[in-house]
Amino acid sequence: MDIAHLIQTVAIYALPVVFAITAHEAAHGYAARYFGDDTAWVLGRVTLNPIPHIDLMGTILMPLLLYFATSGALVFGFAKPLPVRYGNLHSPKRDMVWVALAGPASNFAMGLIWGAALYLLQGAGVSEVFFIKMCEGGVLVNVVMCVFNLFPLPPLDGGRMLTGLLPYRAAVAFSKIERWGFFIVMALVVTKIIDDYWMRPLMALNFIALDFLLSPLAAVLNAAPAQ
Repeated sequence: MDIAHLIQTVAIYALPVVFAITAHEAAHGYAARYFGDDTAWVLGRVTLNPIPHIDLMGTILMPLLLYFATSGALVFGFAKPLPVRYGNLHSPKRDMVWVALAGPASNFAMGLIWGAALYLLQGAGVSEVFFIKMCEGGVLVNVVMCVFNLFPLPPLDGGRMLTGLLPYRAAVAFSKIERWGFFIVMALVVTKIIDDYWMRPLMALNFIALDFLLSPLAAVLNAAPAQ
């Protein structure tokens, strides 16, 4: 195990991960407030300040422990749950879809920002490896968060979106999976089923979309595509 390399990787990814989590949770809160529920707003959770969103165990200790224990092969974590009272939404079943979608959408936007930053650095002739790797890490982290959270199983955002799209009876039955959802997701992660059949295909599509959206900037700066 190369401890120095692992520590360097943590340093590169720390800022992108914090920004990705913060944007994700804040986006849920902004969307919830827009559609009628100000619970998170009142509690001070609708903010780009990362501190209110950080869970000591889920955001810091668990990911670091898994990362060092598996030499970087497995990393899993979570932010402090954002409180949303779906009954307060203007149209709970419909609006919960938009509230859930806001998180992954924010990560896609953050991936776009990190990608643009990478092109700008390259266009400016910056060759400092640390900053280049951080931008590349920012793209990767946000694409992973976007795709992973869209997996259609509660309590992930994709599960809540599917619950909102299903007919009422089916939605009620499906939502009952949530109590076991975390364990099911972890089993799918450990067995790499979610990686092979969900993460890789959808991440590839995300990278294609980001490359397309960033292509005008890349052309202007005469930078190579970032992947």
